[in-house]
Amino acid sequence: MSYVGQTIPHDSAQGHVTGRADYLDDLPRYENELVVGVVGSPVASGKLQAIDLDAARQMPGVVAVLTHADIPGHKVFGPLFQDEPVLAGENVLYVGQPIALVAAIDEQSLRQATAAVKLAIASTTPILSIDEAIRAQRYIGIPRTIAQGDAAQAMARCQHTLSGRFISGGQEQFYLESQAAIAIPGEAGQVTVLSSTQNTTEIQNVVAEVLGVGNHQVVAICKRMGGAFGGKETQAALPAAYAALVAMKSGRPARLIYGKDQDMQITGKRHAYQTDWKVGFDESGRIGALQVQIYSNGGAAADLSTSVLERTMMHIDNAYYLSDVEITGRVCFTNLPPNTAFRGFGGPQAVAIIENIIEEIAGQLNVDSFEVRMRNLYGVGQRNQTPYGQIYARNHLPEILSAVVVNSQYATRRKAIESSAEDPCVLRGIAVTPVKFGISFTTKFLNQANALVNVYTDGTVQVSTGGTEMGQGLNTKIRQIVADEFGIDWHNVIVMPTSTEKNNNTSPTAASAGTDLNGAAAVDACRTIRERLASFVARTFTKPELGLCESPSNVVFHDGWVYDDRCPNDSRISFAELSKRARLERIDLGARGFYKTPGVDFNRDTGKGNPFLYFTQGAAVAEVSIDRFTGQLQVQQVDILMDIGQSINPGIDQGQIFGGFVQGMGWVTAEALIYDDQGRLLSHSPTTYKIPAITDIPPVLRCSFFENSDNVLTVGRSKAVGEPPLLLAVCVWAAAKDALRRHSVISAQALTLPATGEEILRCLQCSDVPHARQNHHATTVIHQP
Repeated sequence: MSYVGQTIPHDSAQGHVTGRADYLDDLPRYENELVVGVVGSPVASGKLQAIDLDAARQMPGVVAVLTHADIPGHKVFGPLFQDEPVLAGENVLYVGQPIALVAAIDEQSLRQATAAVKLAIASTTPILSIDEAIRAQRYIGIPRTIAQGDAAQAMARCQHTLSGRFISGGQEQFYLESQAAIAIPGEAGQVTVLSSTQNTTEIQNVVAEVLGVGNHQVVAICKRMGGAFGGKETQAALPAAYAALVAMKSGRPARLIYGKDQDMQITGKRHAYQTDWKVGFDESGRIGALQVQIYSNGGAAADLSTSVLERTMMHIDNAYYLSDVEITGRVCFTNLPPNTAFRGFGGPQAVAIIENIIEEIAGQLNVDSFEVRMRNLYGVGQRNQTPYGQIYARNHLPEILSAVVVNSQYATRRKAIESSAEDPCVLRGIAVTPVKFGISFTTKFLNQANALVNVYTDGTVQVSTGGTEMGQGLNTKIRQIVADEFGIDWHNVIVMPTSTEKNNNTSPTAASAGTDLNGAAAVDACRTIRERLASFVARTFTKPELGLCESPSNVVFHDGWVYDDRCPNDSRISFAELSKRARLERIDLGARGFYKTPGVDFNRDTGKGNPFLYFTQGAAVAEVSIDRFTGQLQVQQVDILMDIGQSINPGIDQGQIFGGFVQGMGWVTAEALIYDDQGRLLSHSPTTYKIPAITDIPPVLRCSFFENSDNVLTVGRSKAVGEPPLLLAVCVWAAAKDALRRHSVISAQALTLPATGEEILRCLQCSDVPHARQNHHATTVIHQP
């Protein structure tokens, strides 16, 4: 039987629900282990004039207090630009920026010692908003442009034009396991780092650079993460480097685990955006020209901000053909923690921008926004070139949107909303939004993976890949894939902890490509071993008396047996027995597989190329109600239809769709990052930062798969599913805007994202002031005397 396509349990499901799945802080303490903490900057911007460490160093239980001067290797790091201090030296750039490390024998000693470190900092005026950064001309990286046609000339020819500014806020990843690392010193300057990371190779590289040793002296290992959502793609590097630095200096194991409040205060988040746009369109709502200027809030260092912006620019089109378009973008420097990857990686912000524009066009023409979407949808065989020049092949969006509106009874519900007697207390709205999400890293060299597969003499298999498990089910899918390759039971396959010792130079588990890359590499390794075994079987069990010649291509691996398909009932051998015999004949039962994504390339200078192998597609319908007096938003019903190809594990994929959508729903409706006017995050705990609760889940939440087997480019004809569902949650925001606009209580461009209760109330209260909300900022700053 085939396991690919079946719902089998997540490999850690029992461990998760029973508490037996070990995370880093669950691991037993090593002998002589130290606990590590950081001393952060109390101000967002300033000159570090002095650090008094004497009192902290003299405290009982304190083993080490380290600063910028104690780093033996690189003192700055960064995945794209080397611009982020490992520990602050001359300048401090954001509140909480690590300045000193304290290592002690227990938590109490650590708390007392960190409180005893004295800092002298001359504060300077921080930059805390995109507008302030623009005025100061403080940017990260160079301006970027992607264009097609001539937007300016086309705009002049359009019947109608609209322009405005759209604001979308940031979002905290809110992984349940905070940033965590344990470092164990070894012989000859070696160190092993256990890290909660999406990128073991980056942990290895950064730790080696900070310690001033070679990569070969560092082993980075990740068993699992308690969530990541992009927040551990790059930002796990600093905690790992801190633990390793203490381990090297002290010669003792060192453990650093951020508390939730500290994690939220000092780590990067989804980028807030401010976008100025102008659109030209005809009487039917078809877009003839679009000009978009995007500004993202990068924080105090580059991190991955320029790559996030790039993906935003590539997804401004979302599902719509733009014949004449000009997209420009800048990353703004602000004195906030460097923002970073978050599920969707800039794609959600792009989809929010274009869907807001679609809603504005619909409002201007007084038509259903669904009609505007269908008129602008990418075509099949025509009107199918993206602004960056890639042909949108295998487009199923027309079918998907048509199906989801029928299945959800969109037209009937829309008519009921519009014809119902107006409730003075409740506003209702409904919207459908599509998504076209490109799958691949937009940086070419990251589109590669390797895998190590070892078959043992009892017929069981261990698999090691560079992919990391953060709850998304990657390891489970790889077990299914490998089991099918050898025709054995999936219980006989296990995926080992990710380690740079077994899988070198790997890419992060990100871009929704974990299974595509690592699954394909595992298949490559399996087929190498299978070819060796098939040749052995063909040599050993050939039956000349039956007129059968030696033919490895006729050897079949199925249901735990191996046989020649020309005589399937003769000379059968179990996979376990075959493995044992092969070893006795000195046949190699281990192999390393490699995969590189074919046909992907993108020229950043020209803004043209084929950055994506394929697109995951889908659409969702959301209906909402708004309490007119409190601004409270309730999502009444959501219907989702996703094209994820031939699912490897339907249960896991459905979980990813629901989880991604709800996480996106939190971004568009509730999760507001609130800072004071000194750059301190005020919403830094579950009591002040509202992620979706069970009571926020729509009473009716449906998900269906669009039947599609044309994605021949990937393992099992599957499609990536991690990030695209989050982008569909923009339909909830669009439905809220529809509810407000239909009841004539909102001016153009007034509703920002997230549409919190407070934000909706602001719109209701200023509905008679046409542009009162135009300059509202996504990163809210509250003045505190």
